[in-house]
Order: sequence, then structure tokens, then C-alpha cells
Amino acid sequence: MNPLINRQVRLRSRPLAIPQAEHFEIVQTPVPVLDEGQVLVRNVFLSVEPAMRGWLSAVGNYSEPVPIGAVMRSFAAGRVQASRDSAVPVGAWVTGMFGWQDYAVVRAGEIQRQIGERDLPLSAALGVMGINGVTAHYGLLQLGRPQKGETVVVSTAAGAVGSCVGQIAKLQGCRTVGITGGETKRRMCLDAFGFDAAVDYKAADFEQQLAAACAGGVDIYYDNTSGPISDAVLTHLNRGARVIICGTASVSSWDPIPSGPRVERHLLIKRASMQGFVIFDHPEHYAAAYQDLAQWIRTGQLRYLEDILLGIEHAPDAIAGLYRGDNLGKRLIRIAQD
Repeated sequence: MNPLINRQVRLRSRPLAIPQAEHFEIVQTPVPVLDEGQVLVRNVFLSVEPAMRGWLSAVGNYSEPVPIGAVMRSFAAGRVQASRDSAVPVGAWVTGMFGWQDYAVVRAGEIQRQIGERDLPLSAALGVMGINGVTAHYGLLQLGRPQKGETVVVSTAAGAVGSCVGQIAKLQGCRTVGITGGETKRRMCLDAFGFDAAVDYKAADFEQQLAAACAGGVDIYYDNTSGPISDAVLTHLNRGARVIICGTASVSSWDPIPSGPRVERHLLIKRASMQGFVIFDHPEHYAAAYQDLAQWIRTGQLRYLEDILLGIEHAPDAIAGLYRGDNLGKRLIRIAQD
């Protein structure tokens, strides 16, 4: 019997800034025989995250950098094809940090969860029903503590996390302002995700547009970008505002650390707070988030868009494409049928 062949996307060289296609290579290797306690997952969807840039960086991050020659770290969703662990049956749909590859041999503890929402698409388990949705849910509700009538500003508002933040804020009775790049994504914020206002940070009059949209001040700023966008938002903070640091997408390199306007005066005189978080530190929140997110999707209160690339050969350029703004919605790579 011929062994299964596994295509793997491996890191070929260390990127200094945004990873490009030339930093990766696709290799083929046999799938090993399972040991006791292991399961074989046939990946169907691979996730592409802005955070992958940080996972590849040699500069300090919240996780160890992906080693040269290793399979690219990523979340994936797929089906258990073989199992030597009674807790994980064949046929189960699962997610986990399985990497950019056709097959993953893992132990039960490496499976993030067995998917119970079979009425929802498998792809959603990597976006709105995955780490993106949970990140939005935790950051806004636990750290932002939104109150009815408050103004919530979200950067990268058309993205997988930002679009979810805006819609959850609306469900809490807040007024929402989205910041995104380009007219297509600005209209998406308004028409698809229901933001009350949306501004284009690429526009020549961005700061004037932002001031008009935030005429009553900003109570919560959900920051996915850092940099000049955030500098502009901080000038509009209300007293007692909460700033949530979720990402720093506008900073292409942290070596050297970029300089810019300082935040201390804004926080001091407005009695505001600023807190960063990494959702991996809060696994206790996941179950409650999944329950809320699934219910909102089923009732039509939470909408999402996906940008699906077909074939593992698209993986090497997929991260760079995110930072070029090629995608409309959560970026995924489909490598098998579900």
C-alpha cells in the first residue's frame, strides 16, 4: 500500500518585514504511521492571519519564531481520517494549530476543539467561529466594556476581527465608526457590516473625515493597526475612554522600534486606559464566545465574508496578499473538499 503523500509549506528563509512568496517552499513527504494516542487530520481549510508576520519575525513576539525549515504555523480545520485515541473519533471535524500542510499527525491535546456547529460552514471555524471571532468578542466585551450609546471606533474595520467587533458593538447599542483602506472596503463596512460611519485612511482628508465621524468623541478604540491611524484616533478620546490593542498591522518592522507621537498625555488628561491582549492567554473565554457567535450568525445578527484561495500553491504569497489588501473578508486556503 502506497503511503499518503503530504504537501507541506515550509519556511525557507527568515523575512525581515512582511513575508513574501520567496520565503517559503512547498515540499512533499510521506505521512508517518500513527503511534498510540495520535490522530491523523486531513486539513480542508488553512487560515491566513496578519499575526503570521509576527510568528515569523526574529524580533521578540508572544510566541517563538517559526524555525527555518519548519512547516508554517497556522490554524487549520479538517476531518479526522484515522485515530488511535478513543476520545477523537474518525470523521470528527476539528480545528487546531495544524500548519500549512495536507495532513497533520497530532495528539488529542493539540486539537483546539471538535466542531459541534455542524449547521455552520466548516470554513467559519477559522474565522468568525474561530480565533478571529473569539478575539473580537473577548477584546470588546471584556476589555472595552461597551455601554449603550457609546462610540466605538475600529481600525481594519473590514477585516475578519474588525468587522466582527463593529457588529458586536452594535448589538450592545453602541454607535460604530470603522476605519479601513479604499472605497470598496469603506462601503463594505457600511453596507455589509452596518457601521454607522466609515472613513478611508488612504484619503487625503482622512483626519477631517475622522473628526466629523467622531464629533462626539471616542469611548472605545479597538486598535488593530497602531501607527498614524491610531495617532489620529487618540486625539478624539473622551474622558474614561478604553483603548484595546489587538494588532499593529501598520508597522512593517519592529527593528528598530518605530518612533512617533506619544500616548501618555492623551491617557492622562482623558483618564483613559490602554491595554493589549493576546487571545491565546484566555482559553476560559472560548466556550462562551462560541455560543454567542453561533447564535448571532444563526439569527442573522452577525455577518461575515470570506476570501478563499483554491490550492496549497497559493499559500506562499498569501500573507503578503493580506498586507497588499488583496482580500475582501477572512482569507483562507482551501486544499480539499469538505
